[in-house]
Amino acid sequence: MTATLPAPERPGATTPAPLAPQARLWPSLAAVYRSQLSRARVARIPLLFVATFQSVGIMILMRGVVDAGPGDEARAVVAGSSVLVVAFVALNLLAQYFGRLRAEGGLDFYATLPVPGAAVALGTAAAYASFTLPGVTVTAVAGCLMYGLPLSGLWLLLAVVPLAGAALAGLGAAVGLLAPRAELATLCGQLGMSAALLLGVLPASRMPEPITWLRDLLPSTYGVEALAQVLGPDADWGSVTANLAVCAAAGAVALALATWAYRRAAGR
Repeated sequence: MTATLPAPERPGATTPAPLAPQARLWPSLAAVYRSQLSRARVARIPLLFVATFQSVGIMILMRGVVDAGPGDEARAVVAGSSVLVVAFVALNLLAQYFGRLRAEGGLDFYATLPVPGAAVALGTAAAYASFTLPGVTVTAVAGCLMYGLPLSGLWLLLAVVPLAGAALAGLGAAVGLLAPRAELATLCGQLGMSAALLLGVLPASRMPEPITWLRDLLPSTYGVEALAQVLGPDADWGSVTANLAVCAAAGAVALALATWAYRRAAGR
């Protein structure tokens, strides 16, 4: 029985180097978040101004038909207009961004990076959501002064903005990644923002019952309800906590959907 000798290596042959291991999720997410936040600050500042100006304009128009004071209508207008800034940026603009990125082949660039797909989707969504905090704060302060509401409850924005932002940004990213064309992503983002406007600035008691069912399906509704509660004289903290918990759960589902949509779009 003869032993098989290994084949001699050819002169100049090299062994391919192993690929670098994929980066871990949290460092990758932080890197994507910082990159997207810096890009948003440069390119999206005018749009944030438009979103803030739009929400303040809506409050000015509603002031003609809604009395100042701690009534349900005044609190709903201020809370709904404040969260509308989040919807404009996190839902509308993010749907357009991912729709355009997918249509132009920009996802191929991210696919070549050694970062998990979840880091790209979650980091971008978090950057767009947190970018809205200055605009939301300006809108809420202006609304409280305009409608005679206390400013002491606005600290809750530190919870409402990230939770409502996560839910709306997750939906925006999923819409942009799943839409077959960039134009459809833009249309869906606009419709989502319009739903946040029409269903968020009026109290549920003034709406027909079928409309309230649609309102309950919108994740930002629960952020609006929580913020409206603390703008009144006697906040029901049990209701505030429950609304924030529902908003957080909706955000988790929306971000999971966005992550799945990114992996599906990048794998094509």
